Amino acid sequence: MKAKFKINQKVVYPSQGVGKVTEIFDKEFNGVPTSYYKIYIENSDMVVMVPVEKSDDLGIRQIVSAEEAQEALELLSAEFEPITSDWKLRYQMNLDLLKKGTIKDIATIVRCLYNRSKVKELPVLERKLYDSAKKLLEDEISIALGKTSKEIENEIHLKLEPPGAALKIKHTAILEEDEDDDLMDDLNDKKDNDSSDDSDDDEDSAEEEDMGDDEDFDDEEF
Repeated sequence: MKAKFKINQKVVYPSQGVGKVTEIFDKEFNGVPTSYYKIYIENSDMVVMVPVEKSDDLGIRQIVSAEEAQEALELLSAEFEPITSDWKLRYQMNLDLLKKGTIKDIATIVRCLYNRSKVKELPVLERKLYDSAKKLLEDEISIALGKTSKEIENEIHLKLEPPGAALKIKHTAILEEDEDDDLMDDLNDKKDNDSSDDSDDDEDSAEEEDMGDDEDFDDEEF
């Protein structure tokens, strides 16, 4: 397959960030000569090697035009449908958009999660997703429009929250059934169970003093 990107060309690698093609080379894989892109991802200071024939499947694309970049900026201030209060479903929907990786998909994630954060603080995973999408949007638009990342960061903020503007949601979401607290409920239930187990263990502790202290382990939810 012929390489459609050139050396030193800036590209977008969905879910990874903006990068630059630093080399195009051939290498045997399972005995078959295969062409690869070597891409330097600026945001994470990482180099990835991607088979040329797999680049489309991975969603790797060129930087958008200035017109498309401006359209993405305008999308940030557009009205949209209510956001589901189920954070797990919301996270998966936005993660799928990030993997698709069009600039409008990325702008949609930023708009969705920013406005949701104004209603209720985002869970940790969603906060990380928002930060990643916002950084990717800033980097691509700054290249497309020939502006600094700081200038684009300010423009994004003004589009998301114009002075004196309200949330850009068409209807008010039903917050009484908010499921964002599911994770905390699970954690609290686990804590109660652990406390109950600790009480039972206290009765046998005198017989096990010579066994040494138990190690503490922190269970991570993510």
